[in-house]
Amino acid sequence: MLSKKCKYALKALEYLAKQKNATPVLIAEISEKQKIPKKFLEVILLELKHDGIVQSKMGKHGGYYLIKKPADINIGHIIRLIDGPVALLPCVSYKYYQPCDDCEDEATCGLHHVLAKIREANNKILGNVSLAGMINFK
Repeated sequence: MLSKKCKYALKALEYLAKQKNATPVLIAEISEKQKIPKKFLEVILLELKHDGIVQSKMGKHGGYYLIKKPADINIGHIIRLIDGPVALLPCVSYKYYQPCDDCEDEATCGLHHVLAKIREANNKILGNVSLAGMINFK
């Protein structure tokens, strides 16, 4: 399940992607239109900025804007950035692998094999969905 933070990050990116000519948008506007708590949104946008997805501009016509094209922003990357691994158990995670304490042998563990297949299916889908695909979904 996505955290609220991740859901808010995706909603904020969706809102920014719909702006004409990558026009900077004030945090207050995104917060109001997407119903995201302003202080929480500030933290999220800073995280996205540090990852090189958005940029901010100071001044009268300032705010946040995308610095990547929506087609180049992968939804799976955003989910991992905000929420961490998408694997259901650490024993099937690529980057955060840890053996399960109660498992005697992963090679014969049915749960491990089923969850590895689920991880692969999730990765295949998440790897092929961009922000552009999300905003153009019909």
